[in-house]
Amino acid sequence: MSWLDEIRWDAQGLIPVIAQDWQSGRVLMFAYANREALALTADKGTAHYWSRSRNRLWHKGEESGHFQKVHEIRLDCDEDVIIYSIEQQGGIACHTGRESCFYRRLEGGSWVVTDAVLKDPDAIYHKH
Repeated sequence: MSWLDEIRWDAQGLIPVIAQDWQSGRVLMFAYANREALALTADKGTAHYWSRSRNRLWHKGEESGHFQKVHEIRLDCDEDVIIYSIEQQGGIACHTGRESCFYRRLEGGSWVVTDAVLKDPDAIYHKH
C-alpha cells in the first residue's frame, strides 16, 4: 500500500492543505491537493496544489515566481488534513501581494486589514 492510500480523500479526491512558514509557524495560505499534487510535492520538494477555481494542477509560483520550498509534509490524526511546512520564496504567499492570505482580523464586528501589501499584484501577475 502506498502512503497516498492512507489519506482520507474527500468525495472530489481532494484533501485540505495548510501552508505554514517552516520557521515562524505562521499560516500563509490554505488550498487543496489531489493525489497527483501531493505526489509531485513529495517528489519535487516544491508545493503543488489542485486549483478548484481553474480545475487544474497548480504549481505554486508558476506565475508569480513565489515558489514554496517544502521542508516537511504532515498528516493529521484523522488522515484528512495536510500541512506543508514551507519556505516561501520572495516572502509573498498571497495573490494580493501580502505575506499571508490571512491578513484580516475581526475587531469589534468588522474585518480589519493587518498586513501591508509587500508588492503590487499587477507587478507580480502578468496577463498573457
